[in-house]
Amino acid sequence: MNELKQKIMNVMRTPKISKVVLSAGATGDNLEKSRKLLALISGMNPQIVKAGPRRRIPAFGVRPGLPLGTRVTLGGKKSIALLRKLLGAIDNTLRKNQINDNHFSFGIKEYIEIPGAEYVREIGIRGFNVTVVFERAGLRVKKKKIKSGHIPKKQHVSKEEIIKFMEEKFKTVFI
Repeated sequence: MNELKQKIMNVMRTPKISKVVLSAGATGDNLEKSRKLLALISGMNPQIVKAGPRRRIPAFGVRPGLPLGTRVTLGGKKSIALLRKLLGAIDNTLRKNQINDNHFSFGIKEYIEIPGAEYVREIGIRGFNVTVVFERAGLRVKKKKIKSGHIPKKQHVSKEEIIKFMEEKFKTVFI
């Protein structure tokens, strides 16, 4: 029990939200609609995601270099404010199977479910995915180019810690 209190008290062990990623898959004309949707929601210019150089799925018509969707990565205070708004679209409720170590994801079926969002005719009715990534202080050791190091398993943010964080900070209900 004493060891558990020390882990909680340690500032370096506290999890934080690293980034929020919004993504929408589409091809052709729908790709432009998805790009406009993510630009409307995030206020940033979305990136076009293309199939890899060796990715080929003939049944779905996927070939190398084919644009398959769009995504936007947000960080900082803007990502927290947007996450609060997006959680309102799903009634601030998540299922436990939507959570993995270091992140959780959920989908929004129609963007007009977001509080304050209005229907835009040129976008139509579209949905998108939201992924929230968590990290602890010290992850830079793994990411740096020169003398990068190995991160142990205890450095990952567990499902239980994510649930506790979301219940405390965002009042999220887990089913």
